Amino acid sequence: QVQLVESGGGLVQPGGSLRLSCAASGSIFSIAAMGWYRQAPGNARELVATITSGRNARYADSVKGRFTISRDNAKNTVYLEMNSLKPEDTAVYYCNSNPPIAPMWGQGTQVTVSS
Repeated sequence: QVQLVESGGGLVQPGGSLRLSCAASGSIFSIAAMGWYRQAPGNARELVATITSGRNARYADSVKGRFTISRDNAKNTVYLEMNSLKPEDTAVYYCNSNPPIAPMWGQGTQVTVSS
């Protein structure tokens, strides 16, 4: 079973940027679609970006134009570039396949947007 480890989160001011990474312990080449999800306190986990093996990407309306998802199959890594961050982007961010596979959930990485 592939294990996923997210990193790159932190505290950033509104309007700032962060780049998240998701490193897989095994090959993600065969996984058709990977996604970044987030969960804010009191909210359900939501899908914010997804990318297919052909590198076609889609985004939630709330992040469209600000976030960019990418994948490097050779490095078994998925990235999320986040720009123009807003306080409402504060959440724990996770990666997983899309649709998600329960055993693959990692610990996530905390993103806090605050002045």
